[in-house]
Amino acid sequence: MANKKFLWCFFSAAIFIQLASGQSKTKYQFGKVTVQDFTLPENKIDSGADAVIISDIGSSNFEGNNRGDFTLVFTHYLRVKIITKNGFDVGNRVIYLHHDKDEGEKLSSVKGSTFNLEKGVVTETKLDAGSIYSEKYNTSTDRKKFSMPALREGSVFELEYVIKSPYDNQLRSWSFQGKYPRLWSEYVVTIPPPYHYTMRILGDQQYDIKDTKELFGSFNIKYENGAAQSEDFRISGVSTESRWVKKNVPALKEEPFITSLENYYARVSFQLNYFQWKTADYTGTRIDYLPTWNATAKTLLEHEDFGKKLNFENNWMEAEMKGLALNNISDKEKIHSIYNFVRDNFQTVDKEGYSKETIWTESSLKDVFKKREGNVAEINLLLTAMLRHEGIKADPVILSTRNNGVANASYPLLGEYNYVICIAYYDDKYILLDACQSYNGFGDLPVKCYNGYAHVVNETLPMPIDLDADSVRELSTTSVFISNDDKGKSSGTFKKVFGKSNSQEIRTEILGGSAKAYEEKIKVQNEAGLKIEHFGTDSLNSYDYPLAVHYAFDFKDFSSDIIYLNPMLGEGYKTNPFQSMDRQYPVEIPYKIDDTYIFTMEIPSGYQVDELPKSAKIALNENEGSFEYLIQKGETNIQMRVRLKLNRTFFTTEDYNWLRDFFTFVVKKENEQIVFKKIK
Repeated sequence: MANKKFLWCFFSAAIFIQLASGQSKTKYQFGKVTVQDFTLPENKIDSGADAVIISDIGSSNFEGNNRGDFTLVFTHYLRVKIITKNGFDVGNRVIYLHHDKDEGEKLSSVKGSTFNLEKGVVTETKLDAGSIYSEKYNTSTDRKKFSMPALREGSVFELEYVIKSPYDNQLRSWSFQGKYPRLWSEYVVTIPPPYHYTMRILGDQQYDIKDTKELFGSFNIKYENGAAQSEDFRISGVSTESRWVKKNVPALKEEPFITSLENYYARVSFQLNYFQWKTADYTGTRIDYLPTWNATAKTLLEHEDFGKKLNFENNWMEAEMKGLALNNISDKEKIHSIYNFVRDNFQTVDKEGYSKETIWTESSLKDVFKKREGNVAEINLLLTAMLRHEGIKADPVILSTRNNGVANASYPLLGEYNYVICIAYYDDKYILLDACQSYNGFGDLPVKCYNGYAHVVNETLPMPIDLDADSVRELSTTSVFISNDDKGKSSGTFKKVFGKSNSQEIRTEILGGSAKAYEEKIKVQNEAGLKIEHFGTDSLNSYDYPLAVHYAFDFKDFSSDIIYLNPMLGEGYKTNPFQSMDRQYPVEIPYKIDDTYIFTMEIPSGYQVDELPKSAKIALNENEGSFEYLIQKGETNIQMRVRLKLNRTFFTTEDYNWLRDFFTFVVKKENEQIVFKKIK
């Protein structure tokens, strides 16, 4: 909140300024549901929608309080029509409330009702206050959870709640679209004159109503000074009201290869810039709130649920780390050994309703070490502390994962970050580490971390690190060799060397489950009529190297007069991953692709090649990708080399048709067959 002493400086100067709440938001009457309200205009909703949000109306304004400053009041009204049972989830509500040690947000009122039409009569079932329960979400957030009662197909429910907040730097954002279509989405924000916010309008910026006006009014502020007599002040002046309305907003639907739909919501958000009383004859002291990364890093490093744990002497580590054999080795070797120890001996877990992906700790590092488990922040902060204990310069790094959405690159808004990794320095170099990923190689981050800028939490040098998906290349090579034995029977060998990301996924599947189960899955998924045997892996337990899977195979049926064989043997693309004719959002592939498939086959004894696919090469937008399908027949064998490359990970909606057509060609070629004909 704005510092009270500046308010009192203002009051002593006898200057009076307005803070008014807006009056132009859409008026609604809670509980006024008629028979006609159960019928929606068919031309304005998606026929496949499971629920329709009829009205979604929010407002934020300020009111005076008894602490000598202001309370931020957020009101949310919702009216929803349930179409099918799959839409019941919209009735499961979660309200997040932030707090610190001294104060916090309060859910000042909640009212809700579900209306059903029974034999032409509207019945009402009210939300029971006793069904609203609270739970701790993390160290600074609680949440209220409840479900709307008596939901059934065709129900209409209404919900209205009010949140009162002491945090003027947390003016709530608003999304105008989401999973379900909205007939009316509206947000009204009324900002008093001393407040100055930086506003971001994202996504589709076409609004049915978008206006700003000045409002005159007044309200009271009280200051209770302990045992002294309280003082009341009446303030009058002009506030600024902004209003946005979108009508008939379609639902946003998941599409393949997208990080988070929330990145594309039409929404408005706010960041408090500064607070300053100002009139024609008075200018108060300006209080700046827009944080810098230096100030944010300092705050984080002093926070008891983040960096403060790094500042402890952590003498308990002395005995715990003696067994790691860290003497007489280089700094890089020390980093590698400590990283391996933490990765291999600690489990990343959810704890008591808390997400395991968070930047905040719940336990001391000593307890995490003792229990051998913790959330993401705890484990990677422990890694940082252990490195520092051994004289290695190391810092925590915060980022937002792909499914969490892209963090604001302009301002350090901590609520947008959900993940912590570690940066360690050696020989004028640095390496990024994530010890929360089992079976992950040294210096390898999971692809979910490549989502824009991460930030080093260092007070003097909080440098940004660009974790661009274009900096990651998934390189894989598949080799198939087929030959004839002395009896003329064809058999072969298969070997695939995976890229880093797929290596980690398959190690998790094999080491977290069993090699036998993975082998059985390969046999079940085999589409080439192969009898698979002698299954094995290379580098399964050597996480710093690519994993390879290999096996031998025989053909189950290879004796017909005519044999059709797809030389890809089930590898490659069977269907186009981009099947939609149109695309609403950009394509966001998690890494650049470089797949090579090598096929060498001795022509089966007693057969000749009747048909052979033709070689082909195509490029995607000149240098953004390429596909080569090269095949040739010799006297006794067939050789083929297929290579697919994507040199970028982000494709705009304008590029989508090119990308879809490119993969249409890839699928067609990779499903072509060689035809063998028995020699008569």
